[in-house]
Amino acid sequence: MMKVGDTYGPSSWIDVPQEKIDAFAEATGDHQWIHVDPARAQEGPFGTTIAHGYLTLSLLPVASYEVIPRAGRMGINYGLNRVRFPAPVPVGSRLRASFAVVAVDEFDGGTQVTMSATVAREGGDKPVCVAEVVFRHYL
Repeated sequence: MMKVGDTYGPSSWIDVPQEKIDAFAEATGDHQWIHVDPARAQEGPFGTTIAHGYLTLSLLPVASYEVIPRAGRMGINYGLNRVRFPAPVPVGSRLRASFAVVAVDEFDGGTQVTMSATVAREGGDKPVCVAEVVFRHYL
């Protein structure tokens, strides 16, 4: 049983090549030049293309599957309470996530676990994503 203060991770590194950024742009319709136009982005504020913040956020499930033990017969992502993107993710970055349990609550049929998730960039000096994620584990 998870308890407040338990920590999990970091996960393995996840590569963020331009192809992944382009595929995310296609899937979401977000083709802003800072993400998909390497030539123009070279002249932009980061000197290269950067991953969408929501792409970074979307990597949390795969990282969580690797490091968080599964409880009950089924688990779901129930939602998010807060999300911030403190630093950009330049193309070619490698990311990994860590999780810390901040609340455990019972509900009819299972347990709801709220975790602080932090996504770090290899060589970065601050997180690229900090989110409070909520999982539900059904018994």
